[in-house]
Amino acid sequence: MTKFSLIRHGVHDAVDHILVGRLAGVRLNSRGRDQARRIADGLFDEHIDSVQSSPQMRAQETAEPIARRLGLSVEIFAEIDELDTGAWTGRSFAALQGDPLWSLWNTTRGTIRPPNGESMVELQTRAVDHLNKIAASLPDGHVALCSHAEVIRAIVLHALKLPLDDFHRVDIAPATISTLAVDRDGAAVIALNQPVAS
Repeated sequence: MTKFSLIRHGVHDAVDHILVGRLAGVRLNSRGRDQARRIADGLFDEHIDSVQSSPQMRAQETAEPIARRLGLSVEIFAEIDELDTGAWTGRSFAALQGDPLWSLWNTTRGTIRPPNGESMVELQTRAVDHLNKIAASLPDGHVALCSHAEVIRAIVLHALKLPLDDFHRVDIAPATISTLAVDRDGAAVIALNQPVAS
């Protein structure tokens, strides 16, 4: 069994205001950096074999204190990158409210995709495949994986055998840890959306 601590990055100034997606240059704010340090403190007594991160800077900045405390390096994987939100990237949530496709996206995640972006099915496939590959290479390991709400939500929905349209049933707040156990028989959710940092 491979244990995965799925960590959503800490807060940044655009949280709850802008659909950041893969927008370049988004970094943790001072509160987010403090959250990252607290997460590192909370995981210090765990035996962690690998610290992994999305390519996005906010995820890397969350992973770095964990790796530093444990004497490990941060491994970057495109497979756990943020959802590509296409033409919606960088738009405010207020502006998106008037877009009929945005309304549809927020009710039918399993079939709708952002314009010129990535579907949740594509995201889920790449992220779950990554976890299965890592579990096969570290069958008794523990991986701290820093990523994003949609990535973690898609993984959890797969583990719970719930459809992507049930995304609203899984909350993934900033600076929280959701824990999964993965083996050849599948994935089991051990804990969900656990706050480690205030």
